[in-house]
Amino acid sequence: MGNNATNMLKVVVFELNGESYALSVEHIGAIERMHQITRVPGTASFVKGVINLRGVIIPVIDLRKRFGIEQTGMTEDNRIIIVNFNNKEVGIIVDVASDVTDIPKEIIEAPPEVIGSINVDYVEGVVKLEQRLIVLLNLESLLAPEEVLSAAQVKRGN
Repeated sequence: MGNNATNMLKVVVFELNGESYALSVEHIGAIERMHQITRVPGTASFVKGVINLRGVIIPVIDLRKRFGIEQTGMTEDNRIIIVNFNNKEVGIIVDVASDVTDIPKEIIEAPPEVIGSINVDYVEGVVKLEQRLIVLLNLESLLAPEEVLSAAQVKRGN
């Protein structure tokens, strides 16, 4: 079986509440340590606020809150994954960003009806890789533009 690049999906794997999730690297701009987050009033509850990253104001969402997972305190391991989507940058807080890996596209399975407490709309597929289950997230539904992008608009005073 050919293992050429077109049959592989390069992803960043991260953890949330002990579970493994992944996003395609094509959408990822950077993985940052936690920054000072400024709360923005009137945004969705899972929008933590905004950060100033090298002069760029970026809205940040708390993935635990987005998924309805119990909140825990921030640790040294927490990371903000900066994703680029529809020409907007958004930060996503995760527990631990573990690694970048290639996943053979043919082993990606359709999402089951229910995955824990996570809304299946957020899931693009699941992969069984080396004894672990990795959930591939659908960035488009995850960032529900009207909710997240409203936080991005605030900085412009709209």
